[in-house]
Amino acid sequence: MLTAVVGINWGDEGKGRIVDLLSRDQDIVVRYQGGNNAGHTVINEKGEFILNLLPSGILRDDVVCVMGNGMAIDLKHLHGEIEKLREKGIKISPENLKISDRAIVTMPYHVDLDCFEEERLGGAGYGSTRRGIAPVYSDKYAKKAIRTGDLFHMDYLKEHLRGILEYKNLTVEKVYGKEGRTYEEMLSYLETYGAEFKDYICDTGVYLQKANEAGKRIMFEAQLGALRDIDFGIYPFTSSSNTISAYAPIGAGIPGIKVDTTVGIMKAYSTCVGAGPFTVEMEGDEAEALRKAGGEYGAATGRPRRVGAFDVVASKYGIRVQGSDKIALTKLDVLSYMDKIPVCTAYEYNGERINDFPVGEVLEKAAPVIEYVDGWGCDISGCRSFGELPENAKKYVEFLEEKLGAKLWLISVGAERDAYFMR
Repeated sequence: MLTAVVGINWGDEGKGRIVDLLSRDQDIVVRYQGGNNAGHTVINEKGEFILNLLPSGILRDDVVCVMGNGMAIDLKHLHGEIEKLREKGIKISPENLKISDRAIVTMPYHVDLDCFEEERLGGAGYGSTRRGIAPVYSDKYAKKAIRTGDLFHMDYLKEHLRGILEYKNLTVEKVYGKEGRTYEEMLSYLETYGAEFKDYICDTGVYLQKANEAGKRIMFEAQLGALRDIDFGIYPFTSSSNTISAYAPIGAGIPGIKVDTTVGIMKAYSTCVGAGPFTVEMEGDEAEALRKAGGEYGAATGRPRRVGAFDVVASKYGIRVQGSDKIALTKLDVLSYMDKIPVCTAYEYNGERINDFPVGEVLEKAAPVIEYVDGWGCDISGCRSFGELPENAKKYVEFLEEKLGAKLWLISVGAERDAYFMR
């Protein structure tokens, strides 16, 4: 059984929390794309954890976690992330963490280039997290990346690194007028952090193929959401990888196998980190109230998230491109302070009503069509069934289901593991 857990919207939907919950029934959890440019926050009986690179299943002792070939791995950041988990009693070894030998390595010069370009763009920037993601994926497709498997062949790697660094420093020095990295510095970086992970690196495709044939339960964990996908998102304000569930087997290393179930995650309201069109965005005191109620600050960067009403247009699109057959709604409890809850049920552009998610200029200039649902005005974090919800909370859920044309399978009313119920 292969299950993908993906984001329906702009990311930050609560995937880590849902993966942590659902991983109790899984044998293997796989991250299949992205790097350390976003974070999954998980709260359980062991404490609060922010995971940037590691799959959220790493918090369960009996789950094997895989970092797939579709990922971009910052080895120094991974070292730090693992050390923080070990300090909290999480056991990590080659037995429960496997890294694909085809994953690409995010180097310090990728971070440099990310920062230099955002600085050059100024106010026209893409809202990058400055973790080197766009530059490293650019190198992947320019065939100038280093892969984790190269760490086993140091003579080849040294020659390969010398050629790559010459190319990268030309860009750093001639385009940005900055000082490049030295060969000795970059080789030392790879030797220092690469040595730590050699026992973890393997052909994860072979491992997952055998696991699937043996009937193991495998879950794919996405980073970010459908609207950040490089092909289907709000381009160019996207990530640099494919966040959709169809890419999961490819990014994991088993491209010939199909996902059986896709669980799509969305919040009971909208949030967005970074630049780009965000039709439902709230401003001023209204935004700050929602931001504080939901604790909406980026797990990777600490940046305040942009917030807004639930977006039916964007969510229907996200459900479609993700192929989600099960949908989880998170943070319903956050809306308990509102007397009237706004929902964007359509867009408007040049006097015309738009029901399908647009691209380009239309998306940039579209205005939200807002309808209001009565709030419930009480704490619902203790509810453990749909029947326990106050009447207006039930009506809000049913209103979303009607507008989306889809049933909500799981509803979360808090950050803790048991703060949820199934429909």
